[in-house]
Amino acid sequence: MSFRNILVAYDGGMPSVKALDKALDMVRHDPEAKLTVLSVYSVAAVAVADAVVAVPSSVQREQFMAAQEQLKQAEAQIASIPNAASVLLEGSPGETIVRYAKQHGNDLIIVGNRGFGPLREFVMGSVSHYVLQHTDVPLLVIK
Repeated sequence: MSFRNILVAYDGGMPSVKALDKALDMVRHDPEAKLTVLSVYSVAAVAVADAVVAVPSSVQREQFMAAQEQLKQAEAQIASIPNAASVLLEGSPGETIVRYAKQHGNDLIIVGNRGFGPLREFVMGSVSHYVLQHTDVPLLVIK
């Protein structure tokens, strides 16, 4: 099966670097294949007692700028690929990846797996696990 519209989730961590390397290997063999590197950052609200407090705009801006800087590493790697692009979005990583793939007709999603144990994954969740459970698009998880 040949994939022509690949989405790779990228957060700058070693598993996502490996996922990007795999995606690059795949698209280099097909000059018409399209590659999108998607980086998702989230700005969480802070709970104080019974209230939820919005994160100050200066902190939100810092998080955005840090995410942009992190994505530059991936952009340097895809610069020589003709049909490659990078996208930076804010939101819940798993939900955003699934929604983006559906909206843009991706035929393969590649994500890195941090290797959480069952208890930690249950408590914290896992982006790769969320994507697996919520997408109809083939998923390649790289360890």
